[in-house]
Amino acid sequence: MNIERPLPKQPIPPHAKRVFKGVIFDVYQWEQEMYDGTRAIFEKAKRADNVTIFAVLPDGKILLTEQEQPGKGLFIGGTGGRVDEGEDVLTAARRELLEESGYVADEFILWFAQNSLPKVDWAVYVFIAKGLKKISNLNLDAGEKIKLLPVTLDEFIDMPSRKDIYFAEQEVGLKLQEVKHNPDKKKELEELFKPL
Repeated sequence: MNIERPLPKQPIPPHAKRVFKGVIFDVYQWEQEMYDGTRAIFEKAKRADNVTIFAVLPDGKILLTEQEQPGKGLFIGGTGGRVDEGEDVLTAARRELLEESGYVADEFILWFAQNSLPKVDWAVYVFIAKGLKKISNLNLDAGEKIKLLPVTLDEFIDMPSRKDIYFAEQEVGLKLQEVKHNPDKKKELEELFKPL
């Protein structure tokens, strides 16, 4: 599967200089000519891309995670995480699904990908995984506490509307809100999330 990286709204130009290298973010600056002929320094952060996976269990339930991380409150979302340097996004999706759920999948479908933050070059790839097989226990990073949370499609669609939880994937939440109010979109989602 050849997956193209979505382009940022404001690309970092080739002549930009990295002025800060962090653990998560690098910061780039460049001089830009303004409309009146003056020049100004522009700045943009860049970080490793992310994958998120919504896995469909054989019974049709969608495997979510209830997670805690240091400095972050409890949240619910798919499995996923950073794409390692030199790793392609599908390999990252397979690795993150296995680490955070213990499952492997026969099929990965790219639901959507976006790079939509104006001041951060950061692509997010959202996959649906099907044909699941449990092959191991969770293999979590030291900063993760994860509990698996299987939900029905209707419960999944309702997640962003709930006031008692924080649903982590805001871009997915927007798509699910659209589905709630459009029967045709719901049929498309039902087909997309149908188990193998």
